[in-house]
Amino acid sequence: MNTEKFYSENAPKPVGLYPHARRAGNLLFLSGVGPRIARSDINDSGVPGLVLDHNGNYKEFDFEAQVHSVFQNVRTILEASGSRWENLIDITVFLVNMKRDFHAFNRIYAEYFKENQPCRTTVEVNALPTPIAIELKCIATI
Repeated sequence: MNTEKFYSENAPKPVGLYPHARRAGNLLFLSGVGPRIARSDINDSGVPGLVLDHNGNYKEFDFEAQVHSVFQNVRTILEASGSRWENLIDITVFLVNMKRDFHAFNRIYAEYFKENQPCRTTVEVNALPTPIAIELKCIATI
């Protein structure tokens, strides 16, 4: 079985020892993808719509900017791995605040998935490894 690993220089660097994606047969499994800017890592993790003060408290927060950014990062990784947006078949969404963010996420999600409608699970988590409000775990065909 082909288990090729994929990395994209146009996506945020992984914050641990893992590839952006891994192929198994005709399936492509993406590692968790957040909204950090391309080529950033845990030490320079620029997040669209987020400004923190010197204590790590929010000065500015734009969840919708994070949603658009995470979708762009997923698209970038899919294309670098030989797949495409329309090949997504399953998405797990991790939100750090379901009550605050679910409705905005659902509205934006509907804009991106009018044609292709992958299976989806949305869960709330206590925290994510960097100061982000959303992360996606995706499976696509390749």
